[in-house]
Amino acid sequence: MVGNHLAQHPELSGLAIGLGVHIQSLPAGSRVDIRTLTARFPEGAVRIAAALRELEAHGYLRRERKRGSDGRIVTRTVSCNQPGGGEDAPSAPPPRKKKAASRALPPVPRPAQPSPALVQRATDLLADLRRHDSRLLLSAQDTAHLAPGVAAWLERDATPAAVRHALTTGLPDEPLCRPAALLAHRLAAQLPPPPPFRAPAPPPAVRHLLQNCEGCDRAFRAPAPGLCRGCRFGHPGAA
Repeated sequence: MVGNHLAQHPELSGLAIGLGVHIQSLPAGSRVDIRTLTARFPEGAVRIAAALRELEAHGYLRRERKRGSDGRIVTRTVSCNQPGGGEDAPSAPPPRKKKAASRALPPVPRPAQPSPALVQRATDLLADLRRHDSRLLLSAQDTAHLAPGVAAWLERDATPAAVRHALTTGLPDEPLCRPAALLAHRLAAQLPPPPPFRAPAPPPAVRHLLQNCEGCDRAFRAPAPGLCRGCRFGHPGAA
């Protein structure tokens, strides 16, 4: 069987195509040197040599110089059914199976106010998980995806120890195929509620320093020296 890539080659001459088909039809070990082919076909040695060079240039022939067992240097011609192939050519590596597209990680909660300091604390906590379980060695991309979820926990008054306990406790004993996906699920499923609302405490009452009234010399509290209330309103006895 001869492939159309040779029989209908757009760049090879008719003689080169004919020689290529003839050579591929021969059994292994046949002589295909210029002298033998010239004796077989009416074309001369010059034209046959040129046709062989065409086949070699397009990968249908490969000529190698080797030393035989008797010490003589001989030229060995390898015919290739496919351009660039051959029995001694290095076998092409098996085609790689297309890697299945990795599934996206589950979404994680987001903090209401993602300050850089809060996100950095969350990133440091995730990077430290591998010290507690070597299976939780996360890539930089996975860490960036999970950091907002941890920041949301910290924003809700969860301590770093509580977050670490929620992420590392009760893990399965077998190897974790997708540790980041497991952590993302826990961050979303076990997110604690917001802290209870606490009204801000009223500001403490301001106690001014004692001042001596410049009118009656009584002591009174005021931010600056001056008259007491009685002297200001004309009632010295009411100071």
